[in-house]
Amino acid sequence: MGGTSLTRSSLYSSLLSLLFFLLQSASGRELKFVLLIYRHGDRSPIEKYPTSLHNESDWPQGFGQLTKIGIQQQYELGQYIKQRYSNFLNATYKREEILIQSTETDRTIMSAQANLAGLFPPTGDQIWNAELLWQPIPVHVVPKEHDPKLRYPMFNCPRYLELLKETMTSREFQAKIQPYQEFIKTISFYSGYNPSTLKYLDNFKLWHVQDTLLCESIHNYTLPKWATNDVRAKLSELTMMSLSALFGIYKREEKARLQGGLLVKTILENISNAAQNSHKRKMLVYSAHDTTLGALQMALNVYNEKLLPYAACQFFELYQESSGDYTIEMHFRNDTSKDPYLLTLPGCSPACPLSQFAELVSPILVDDWESECRKTE
Repeated sequence: MGGTSLTRSSLYSSLLSLLFFLLQSASGRELKFVLLIYRHGDRSPIEKYPTSLHNESDWPQGFGQLTKIGIQQQYELGQYIKQRYSNFLNATYKREEILIQSTETDRTIMSAQANLAGLFPPTGDQIWNAELLWQPIPVHVVPKEHDPKLRYPMFNCPRYLELLKETMTSREFQAKIQPYQEFIKTISFYSGYNPSTLKYLDNFKLWHVQDTLLCESIHNYTLPKWATNDVRAKLSELTMMSLSALFGIYKREEKARLQGGLLVKTILENISNAAQNSHKRKMLVYSAHDTTLGALQMALNVYNEKLLPYAACQFFELYQESSGDYTIEMHFRNDTSKDPYLLTLPGCSPACPLSQFAELVSPILVDDWESECRKTE
């Protein structure tokens, strides 16, 4: 049964890839560059809450580590990327065509490695062991202290901290959190946290309760009796709200300038360089986190207000149209059973002209981040 399902899935993906290529050819447009950002695969919890039934020693590699499920998820995503761009990327790994960067955590580095195993299995003279169809491909680590563009939220920004405090007391946020006040008290009782600790969603404690229960349920660990499906569903709603509070709900655009806008600026620079220069690099890949994608989508104002699943992937594709002009398409893959969703930047068309894209995102780009962070109202 499993073999048949995999064969059908592979055939379906191959047909989609062929259709994708034929549609491009028929329209006279040419794919020139791809930049993608994905969340790491399934992992163990980041930490335990006070009354948790399970300790770090109960997890094979401890907290915050990629699991076998996570490896499989990223391997599948790598295969999908290979099929989607089978008529764009070389069939075999060419170091000048692709650059892979990752945050410094184990799970993102390992996710990139698993992804590359699916994307570039060795063939022909690249095979060095006939019994192991895998090859080493470099993953460049980006330490947060040297380049923070992939790690959000960044709390070393006084103005951003002010904005978070303002958000917690804003009418917009209070209207959203008010219906959950009694529920938060209940969760504080069961989880062992002080109610005042869970009240502020920016400290991630409520998120850790939800996340730990999710990880435990995925891996069939015993859950506490109070963690019913309804309770876990409400916790998911609050976790989504905490992500929204970090990057949106209140003064979204100013938050974007201090958070996800930094990544938008990097993306725009790379895409613009690809349009201006006929270099060999075709793809840039970032292996990162749910908060990375959340900050990015909030900055672009395309967030769907849902939790970002493991191995979710945001695509940016640069096309040269038959007219010679360049356009950007954005796609988001958060469900392996469906095609990626085509996203539209507010104020533009799905195939957004590069110049218009740059103009529309200009309000969230900053030249001097440190200076912006020192500003106060």
